[in-house]
Formats: sequence, structure tokens, C-alpha cells
Amino acid sequence: MKFLDEAKVFVKSGDGGDGCVAFRREKFLEFGGPAGGNGGRGGDVIVEAVDNLNTLIDFRYAQHFKARKGGNGEGSDRTGAAAPPVLLRVPVGTQILDDDRATLRADLTQPGQRVTLARGGDGGFGNTHFKSATNRAPRKATKGYPGEERWLWLRLKLIADAGLVGLPNAGKSTFLAAATAARPKIADYPFTTLTPGLGVVRLSPAEEFVLADIPGLIEGASQGAGLGQKFLGHVERCAVLLHLVDGAAGEVTRAYRTVRAELAAYGDALAEKPELVALNKTDAMTPREIAARRAALERVSGKKVMLLSGATREGLDSVLRALSLAIRAARKAEAA
Repeated sequence: MKFLDEAKVFVKSGDGGDGCVAFRREKFLEFGGPAGGNGGRGGDVIVEAVDNLNTLIDFRYAQHFKARKGGNGEGSDRTGAAAPPVLLRVPVGTQILDDDRATLRADLTQPGQRVTLARGGDGGFGNTHFKSATNRAPRKATKGYPGEERWLWLRLKLIADAGLVGLPNAGKSTFLAAATAARPKIADYPFTTLTPGLGVVRLSPAEEFVLADIPGLIEGASQGAGLGQKFLGHVERCAVLLHLVDGAAGEVTRAYRTVRAELAAYGDALAEKPELVALNKTDAMTPREIAARRAALERVSGKKVMLLSGATREGLDSVLRALSLAIRAARKAEAA
């Protein structure tokens, strides 16, 4: 299944049904009077977050969603049937924005959360509604109210406990494959990962968290370079960032500063998120290179740098334990 994290849709709720003009004409009823029923309510357009989806690909091929009109009123004071709603199912983490792509209508962060995107029109009144002491035989009925229609943008921001960030070829996909059951594409060239990947890390039966692999960032990504800022939005929902630096490529301080600058340029407090730093690919470095590059990285980051090799799984358990502790602390801080 292809990954799609943005889609434009048109929604239109149903019009209300029309009221009816009718009269009772029964043999043994001397004064029949008006008997026109009201129209039924038009169908709503509703969006629901479900937890078994992780892409908006369904909305690439179906962009128009229209609810049915309510049933018209009938004689014998029969009200028209209300039209059923149209339900759009989207992944958890989907945001609903107006056509200007700036006004946020809803942010669906919990499974089962529902939001009405367009409310169905109310039904019109039949002539029974207009009956009064001075108007015993009204011949007036009203049309149903029109429904609502609008263009909307759906934007998916994956919900993960921890996010992997770093330059292309930093070893993020290899780390994800080693830590979880996910099987991302892995190759020895940049930009192998073109879409975010998710995996569940299970440290014990009672301890697990969701890990997201964010496609590699390069200098100028926040202005559209490389894969651009398209996937930076997925980092917003992560509680903790694991910054992987490719030690075998050298220039570890420049690599670290480049990614941090892009996070800061994007905004939305990405640069303020809790961050763990790991020097990756220790299997491809000598002990002297490891010591020198680790010291340089600690000076520029101001944090303790962990050592890691996703290919040999060396240091993997300690990094995952540190991530789990950082996630718990971040969630506790958010709750407070």
C-alpha cells in the first residue's frame, strides 16, 4: 500500500426534504383538516479516526463525498425519512483543514473520535405545521433547508512515541529494522527511505512504544530542499527524538548541526523536544575514531552520546532502554 499523508476532498451534506400539503378526507370524519407531514433531515458528512489505517491513499481516487437528501413529507402527517450519514474513515493523527490550508477544523488523535464536517439540512414544514385557530386549512408548505458544502484538506501526522532523525544514510532504517518487526527498504545510497515508517518496540510484555523512521533531512529541507519539509510534520507528534549521526562518514559535528538547524527552522517547537544522540555505525570505525568523534559530538550537542551499530545490534538494547525512560518522562511532563 502506498503512503499518502495529504489529500483534498469535497464534502456536501444532504438537503432537507420538502414539506407536504395534504388534507384528510375520510367518510365519517366531518372536519378532516390539514395532514401534510414535515420533510426529513438531510444526511451529515462525518469523519472518524480508526486505528487500522496509516495512510490517506483511499482519498486519492475518491475525492467527492455527498450525502443523500432527506425524504419528503407525505399525507396522513407522515414525516419524511432522515437520510443516513456519509462516514469517512481516516487514520488516527489526521488533521482537517479548510481550503486555505491554515484554518484547523479538527485534530483526530484518538481512535473512535468523530467530527461532523458538514451538517445535513433540516426538513421543511408540511401544512399541518401552519394550522392555527384562524387558519384551519393552510395550503402552505416549505422547502427543505440546503445542506453544507466545502473543500477540505486532510493532513496525516503519524502518532509515534519516538522519532528517528538524521541525515540521509545515517542508518535510521537499519535501526528500525533491528529494533522492531518493520521491514523498511535498506540500501547503501541516500534517500532510500521516501516515506515515514512505523514499528513497535517491545522491551517486555508490559513495556512497548511506537518508533517512527522519518526520511533523511538535508540542509535547506525546511525551505523545500531534498524531500523538503513534507515529512517534518510527522515529528511534531513524537514525544522524544533519537538523533542518529553517521560516525563512519566523518564530520559528525556538521551533520548534527545541519539537522538541528532544520528542526529549528521548521518551528512548532521541534527543536525543544527531548533529544537523545547516538553515534551510529561503530562497526565501521576504529576505537580511536569512535573516541574522537564521540567527544566532538558531545561538545557540540551538550549531551551524553550513546554508541550504536544497527547492523551488528551493538548498543541497541541500551539505546532502546534510554528511549523508553525518556518517553515516560516526556509523557509525564505533558500530563502535568
